[in-house]
Amino acid sequence: MPIQLSVIIVSYNSFNILKRCLKSLYEFTSGISFEVIIVDNASSEGDISKIIVDFSNIRVIKNEYNIGFAAANNKGLNIAEGKYILFLNNDVIFKENTLQKILLFLESSNDSRMLIGCRLLNDDGSIQISIDRFDSIWNTLTTSFFLYTFFPKSKVFNRYYENFSELKDPKSVHIIKGAFILSNKKFIDDLGGFDERFFFYSEEKDLCKRAINFGGKVIFYPNTEVIHLGGATAGEESWFKYKHILISKIQYFSKHYSFLKSTIIISIFVFGIVIRIPTYIFIGIFNKSFLNKSFLCLKQIIYLPKAIMLRNGK
Repeated sequence: MPIQLSVIIVSYNSFNILKRCLKSLYEFTSGISFEVIIVDNASSEGDISKIIVDFSNIRVIKNEYNIGFAAANNKGLNIAEGKYILFLNNDVIFKENTLQKILLFLESSNDSRMLIGCRLLNDDGSIQISIDRFDSIWNTLTTSFFLYTFFPKSKVFNRYYENFSELKDPKSVHIIKGAFILSNKKFIDDLGGFDERFFFYSEEKDLCKRAINFGGKVIFYPNTEVIHLGGATAGEESWFKYKHILISKIQYFSKHYSFLKSTIIISIFVFGIVIRIPTYIFIGIFNKSFLNKSFLCLKQIIYLPKAIMLRNGK
């Protein structure tokens, strides 16, 4: 039987979580033929062969070093045999036959130029941010100055608010989260896959931007959901996370906006980092974890000149 779907998972350590992901994928997926391609980014812990032994139709690509999320996904894409592609985080847990539902929707739509994401849940079942809007001067301002936290249910101040509305039908959006992106392989190939300049973070935002610019659609499909554990690979509050958020945002702004607009947005974003340093120090009096956040923000400011130099590549 021809393979309908190729599931591409980039893995870096966290093999116990990967095993949970695979177990749920095989347990809840039926009615479609699929393969799994795991791209291991030079994991330093455990043995991936022990994880995949219980599952069928799995191929593994082992990188000699960590080439980044975007480049690793592209490696999987290059050998994928399915008509459709699912880019899946290794910390996603299935709870129903999500893939069959979305494929039925995609095939019935008669539109091959779509990126589709489903509703994401936290481990406790609460709704996780599943969609986003493209960066603008205004929503960068509201995010950088904490306005979204004071007005959580305002579409004016909270760019993520639509995630918490009671959406019942598929909807065109700007950005779906990179934890789960399903599409026609030909469309992904036409887009050139992920931009490998993005080592970690912002790669899905860039892909969605290019998909829409190409005449395609980005669809949020709320009629099925998966659990996204989140932070399993990058860690919750680490220098790796803060460093690559800084680099990827500057890369994205520089790529997609004019020099003037990108300069304004980057300036607002950086000023937001600056005001977080004393803010987090004050909060750290009551919650010590915020002292680490303050230190990481300070490191971002120190690293800023190098991040700007890296805006056109790694």
